[in-house]
Amino acid sequence: MAYFRKVKNGWRAEVERAGIRRTATRATKAEAQGWAVAEEAAILAGARGEFPRRTLAEAVERYRREVTDKKTASTARADHLRFDAWLREFPELAAKVFHEITGDDLARWRDARLQQVSGASVLREAQQFRPIWTLAVKQWKWVGKSPWPEIKLPAKSHARRRTGQWSEVRRMLRSANVSPRLAPVTAMEQTAWTMLVALHTAMRSGEILRMGRSNVDLKRRVYHLPHHKTEAKVGERHVPLTRRAVRLLRVLDAAAEAAGRDAYWTISDASRDTLYRKLRDRVMVQGLRFHDLRATALTWLSKRVDVMTLARISGHVDINELFNTYYRETAEDIAARL
Repeated sequence: MAYFRKVKNGWRAEVERAGIRRTATRATKAEAQGWAVAEEAAILAGARGEFPRRTLAEAVERYRREVTDKKTASTARADHLRFDAWLREFPELAAKVFHEITGDDLARWRDARLQQVSGASVLREAQQFRPIWTLAVKQWKWVGKSPWPEIKLPAKSHARRRTGQWSEVRRMLRSANVSPRLAPVTAMEQTAWTMLVALHTAMRSGEILRMGRSNVDLKRRVYHLPHHKTEAKVGERHVPLTRRAVRLLRVLDAAAEAAGRDAYWTISDASRDTLYRKLRDRVMVQGLRFHDLRATALTWLSKRVDVMTLARISGHVDINELFNTYYRETAEDIAARL
C-alpha cells in the first residue's frame, strides 16, 4: 500500500509491502506515485526471490549517480578512476547479471588483482566496491544478499610510520627555488608551497587547495572548511591555524588579492600530485608521500596540545585512528623526553 502527503519540499511517498517500509520525497505528486509503483514492484520481486536482470556495470553506474557524484571532487575523481579500471579490466564480470555474481566470481577478481597490486590496494578496492551490494540489497532490491562475506580479503597492513624530516623538506624547497616570503607563481613553486602549508596546518591536500580569501580568516586564525572528507561525520570544520601558518597564508592572500582572485592556488590536486612526485624523486627523497606530511604535522602538534585538541585540529572523530595512523613519534624521540 502506498500513501502520499504534501510536505514543504514536495510530495512524500510511503510504501509498505511484505513487512518492508520505504519512504521517499519527490518534487511532484506524479513523480512520487511513479517511485511508489516501482518500489512496490521491487519489494514484491525481492520477497519472491525475483530480481531485475541488471548487470554489474549498470549497478556501478547507478551507484556513481547516487553516491559517488555527491562526494568531494577529488574523492569522487579517485573513485571514478577505480570504477573505470574495474569495469575495463574485468569485462566478463562487468557484463554479468548482478544478482548472479557469486563469491567465486569475486574471489577470481581478488586473485587476479593480487597478481598485479599489493594486498593493501586490493583491500582498498574491495572497501569501495562492497557498498554497491549494500545499496542493492537494502534499497534497489537487485539482489537478496551480498556475496562479499563469502571471500577472504587480504589482512589490513600495518600503519605507516614514515614522517618528513626538515632536511628532506629543505632539499625539496631548494630544488623548487621557493622562499616562504615570496608567493609561488609556477605550478612547481605552488606544489612546494603546499608542502609548507601541510606541515604547518596538518591538512589534507584537497583541503589545502580549497583555501581562499573567502574561507580563511587570518585575523581570527581560522580556516572555515564546509566540505571535506569526514563532513558526513563531523559537519563543517573550523580549523585553527598556528601563527606560522598564518604568516605563510598572508603571503598567499596578498598574491591572490593582487591577482584579483579568491583562490590561493591555481593548480589542481592531480597536478600537485604529479609534480610532488617529480620534485621528491629529483632530490632522491625516498618513500615520502604527501599525506605523510599531515602525519608529520600532527606528530609535532601532539607535543604542544592535548589529544582532544589535536582531534579538533585534524577533524578526527575516532581517536584510535588518530593515534594509530597519524601519531608517528619514534621510540627514540619519546625516550629523549623521559
